[in-house]
Amino acid sequence: MKLSTRARYGVRLMLVLAKNYGQGNVFLKDIAKDEEISEKYLSLIIIPLKGVGLVNSVRGAYGGYTLARKPADITLKEILDVLEGDCLVDCLKDPKVCPRVATCASHDIWALLGGKISETLSGITLEQLVQMNQEKADRAINPEI
Repeated sequence: MKLSTRARYGVRLMLVLAKNYGQGNVFLKDIAKDEEISEKYLSLIIIPLKGVGLVNSVRGAYGGYTLARKPADITLKEILDVLEGDCLVDCLKDPKVCPRVATCASHDIWALLGGKISETLSGITLEQLVQMNQEKADRAINPEI
């Protein structure tokens, strides 16, 4: 299983906004430069995040982006649902797309796996991700920690 670049970059974008939460607006060009991601690509990723109310934007010279809610109130599941969709396979969301759903053993496996993934991602907030990121950065500077 593999997450798309869009999802991975979207999480990185949201992590930067979480690190800067409460410190004002962040320019997309600064995130692009710091994260080594195309600004144009980030501009496409941020649109759906803004559309569902995870991100706020302000236009103008002092504009930029901020999280719409506290980092502790945004889960990785919310972010990935926006960027990847909330289902592993189409038949989980709409059983009518496959005539084999009633007899398909793999359907049950996908449902189980989807539930576990959803449960795990629902249990991780941006605030926790910021803490994990800081701990890794601290260990990289001082491996004895």
